[in-house]
Amino acid sequence: MLVMVFYLLDVSWAIFVKSSLEYAVRSGVRYGITITGTQATAAGSNLTAMVKAKVQSNSMGLLTGATGLTKIFVHYFQPPSPGSNAAATDVSTQSYGNTPGNILQVSIQNFTLVPLAPRIFSWNQKPDDSATPIGAMAADLIEPSTDLPPIGTAP
Repeated sequence: MLVMVFYLLDVSWAIFVKSSLEYAVRSGVRYGITITGTQATAAGSNLTAMVKAKVQSNSMGLLTGATGLTKIFVHYFQPPSPGSNAAATDVSTQSYGNTPGNILQVSIQNFTLVPLAPRIFSWNQKPDDSATPIGAMAADLIEPSTDLPPIGTAP
C-alpha cells in the first residue's frame, strides 16, 4: 500500500512539474509576441532576455538562477512563402529574427525531474531513483508592430 502512495505522489509531482513548465513557456510566448521597442527600452533589455525572464518568473521556482536560465531557449523562425512546402528557416542569429510574422518559439530543454521517492517495481529489484527528462515548447507568430524591440542573443 505504501508503494502505491509513493507511486501516486511521484506521478502527481511529474504532472505538476510538466504543467508548470508548459504554462511558463506559453506565458513567455504570449509576452514575447507583443513586446514593443518602447517596453524593451524602458526595461533596459531586449526581446530574448525579457522572454527568458518571463518564463523563469512563471516556472513556479523550477528554473531558478543562472542554471535555470540555461535551460530556456528562444528561437525565431521565418515561415516559408505561402503555398510552399519548405520548412521554416531558423533566423535566431539574424538581426531581423523578430520581424512581425516570424515565429517565436520558446522551449525548456535539459530539465530533469528527480522523483520524490524511489520507484519500486519489484521486491527483488533495486529501487529506481533515476531522474526523468521533461521538456516544454510553445510557439506563435510575432504580432505586427512598427516599434520592434532589439532581438538580443538567441537562443
